[in-house]
Amino acid sequence: MKLSRSQLPDLAALQAFEAAARHGSFTRAAVELNLTQSAVSRQVKDLETQLGIALFERVRQRIVLSSAGQRLRPEIEALLAGLQHLTLRAASGRDVTGHLSLATLPTFGSRWLMPRLPGFLQAHPGLQVSVTARQGAFDLIEAGVDVAIHHGKPVWPGASCTYLCAETVLAVAAPAVINTGTPPEELPLLHLASRPMLWPEWLEAQGEPAARGFQGHRFDQFSLLIEAALAGMGAALLPTYLIERELQAGDLCPLGGSALTTEAAYYVVTPDERASDPVAVAFRQWIITQVGRLPD
Repeated sequence: MKLSRSQLPDLAALQAFEAAARHGSFTRAAVELNLTQSAVSRQVKDLETQLGIALFERVRQRIVLSSAGQRLRPEIEALLAGLQHLTLRAASGRDVTGHLSLATLPTFGSRWLMPRLPGFLQAHPGLQVSVTARQGAFDLIEAGVDVAIHHGKPVWPGASCTYLCAETVLAVAAPAVINTGTPPEELPLLHLASRPMLWPEWLEAQGEPAARGFQGHRFDQFSLLIEAALAGMGAALLPTYLIERELQAGDLCPLGGSALTTEAAYYVVTPDERASDPVAVAFRQWIITQVGRLPD
């Protein structure tokens, strides 16, 4: 059955209900909404009459959500949040010629993508971009994402993966650590918790015992691992693209030994439903050209 527009609840009544439910008070809801207490009470009463259910129970001059009100509250909150998001997007869309929603790995986004993104936007005036930090595969269409950056294997349900670059990790440490004269093989090791085999693999590739590669401090983000290395806590194996600035400035220095190319790579992911979207295609073509180049 389809309701007519006249049968739908008034937006002001929904806002009054949500504010009263959140504050547990018609009076405080009225202050927030810049209305009188009686106006809020009347709007809630009209909503109850229209829906045919009691949304609040009045207990000793207090209001408490009824069981029906408790069931309805999250749906009304989601509806109002959606309207707020729609309003903000519409207001921010003035003079905008297109939109691009990006999802990127957190450290990759902050340290590699952000310094380069202004160049893409300069080449596409009027384009509005939204960037979120996400890890792991998710439903791109449901999340409203046009392009995602993925690390691992080229597999993503409902989407296509375009190769971006391999990952090369380099053993580095702060100059103060290196200048202590401690042999590289005896420096404290710093690990990324999600990649416990990096140091053993690197040591084995250098002809060193792999067993020592399990010792040392652990961090759950590359950003924390980089800061620990900069602070002189020890030696870290870091992807070269994440420490471009530090290597260039000499804040982190290679320890020697060969770089290690990991099995996983980076990919640009686009949902199959938007594979031919001109903005997503332009971004994919642009980001591939940025590999191996320093930001302007």
